[in-house]
Formats: sequence, structure tokens, C-alpha cells
Amino acid sequence: MAAATELETANVVDIDDLSAADVEVVLDRAAALKAGDDDVQFPQATLAMLFEKPSTRTRVSFETGMTKLGGHAIFLGPDDVHLGHGEPIKDTARALSGYVDVIMARLFDHADLEELADYATVPVVNGLTDDAHPCQTLADLLTIRETFGGFDVDVAWVGDGNNVAQSFVLGCALAGIDLTVATPEGYGIDDEVLSRAAELGGAPETTTSPEAAVADADAVYTDVWVSMGQEDEREEKLAAFDGFQLDAALLADTDAKVMHCLPAHRGEEITDDVLESERSLVWQQAENRLHAQNGLLAELLS
Repeated sequence: MAAATELETANVVDIDDLSAADVEVVLDRAAALKAGDDDVQFPQATLAMLFEKPSTRTRVSFETGMTKLGGHAIFLGPDDVHLGHGEPIKDTARALSGYVDVIMARLFDHADLEELADYATVPVVNGLTDDAHPCQTLADLLTIRETFGGFDVDVAWVGDGNNVAQSFVLGCALAGIDLTVATPEGYGIDDEVLSRAAELGGAPETTTSPEAAVADADAVYTDVWVSMGQEDEREEKLAAFDGFQLDAALLADTDAKVMHCLPAHRGEEITDDVLESERSLVWQQAENRLHAQNGLLAELLS
């Protein structure tokens, strides 16, 4: 069965499964672990990592993170677990719950992740689905808090209203960050996500103008325009996102920091010189995947 925890949720399928207080608890634990001020260990803990989608950062950060916490991680790729095909998802969830202490899953269909969480009796963490990326948002919030000393900041999202953007919208609402989202027509944040953000007290301002979004921003965030599995939409999306690139011209009148969740398509959504500039927080974000996730795992395993 799931371990006792101070969090108000046993699973993190979406970032708003966490309350604002939960986010603060996780980030505080993450910061302490990163600083070496917390030596919590879980020597008998095992994390199952289910991957339908490949990833460098997600696999390495979770596997390394469990090692640092004194536990063990098991990688289960597409050839190891046939979710919903060779075996119903609910059966996989219940069987794995008898072996491991936490399940992290990186899947295509968000509904599959929800079903996994519904039937598992150990905590389930969303490592990414087509709809959401809550672990990335935790790393983003940790990075913003480290950089600006808190969340009294203005942030702009410029680009596609994809899974990373949707989780970030909800994360900013939880943290109280003022967010402006600039997307082309037809590529905005889902209305349902905007409604959830509003219920949390922090719906973002939306616009189709990148220039307007970045004008007063302390940080500007972007992601790829063509996500994994959207390769057939490439030419259409490149045309639609003309003018949305984070380049020297767009950022000429601002000292805003730059964020990107990686991997980056250099020369498309962001130029090489901006990504490699002193204003870039990208590598800090990447490292913080490990620390933010360990903060979450430590709370779920406590």
C-alpha cells in the first residue's frame, strides 16, 4: 500500500493534483536535498519506470535520483511492458503494486496514465503524457524560485500550447506567478486547463503577440513546436509559428531570463545564441529535474 505522506495526494498525474501547500513542501524538500541539507534515505525502495516514449532526461534523472535516495529503479521499456495490449492496464498496475513502492510512467495517452493511477495501490507519478508534464513544471518552479528568490515574477510562455505549457499554466497558478501565454491562433492552451487555472486563482493572460508577451517579462519560456509524434505536422506548424522564435530581435528590449525544457530544436523555436547566452536558465532547469523529482519522491515515500 502507499506510504504515509504529508502531501494531500497519493498520485501526481497532473500538477494540480498537488495543492499550493504541497508544491511548497516538495520544493522545500528538493532545495534541501540539492543543498545537501537533507540526508533522507529509502534503502528498500524500488521505483518502476514505464516508458512508451523515450527520454534522456526523464530516465537518467529518475534512475539517478532513486540511487541518490538509497533506492533502486527498474527500467521497463516498450518491449518490456505492453500497456493495454498484451495485458490490461489495470492488471499491470495491480501486479506492479505488489513489487515496487512507486511507479513513474511516461506514456502517450493521458487516459492510460489515469487508469494506471486508479488501479495502483502505490503512488503513481506522471513522467509525461501527451496532455501533461508535471515533473517538468516542478523543476521549472524550483528554477524560478532559485533565480528570483520567490514567485513574485512575470513570466511569458511563447510558442505552442502543448503538454509542457499546460502543466506550466497550472503550476504558475498554484505558485501565484503572473503568466502571459503567446501562441498562434489554433495552438493555444486547452479551455479546460484555463478553467482549472482560474479555479486555482491564476488564469494566464493570453495573446497572439510574442512581442506583447515578453515586454514586461522577467523570464521567457519556450518549447519545441513539433513534438514527438507530430512529425507529419511539421511544415504546417513551422509556418504557423513564424515570428514566435526566441531570438535576439524578440528579446532585444528585455533582460528576461530564458527557459526551455529540452530537447531544443535550435534554429526553430530558439536560436543557438540565445540558448547559449548568459540569460539562459536551461541547464539549471535540466539539473533541477533530478532535485525536484527527488523532492517529490521523498515526500511520497516518507
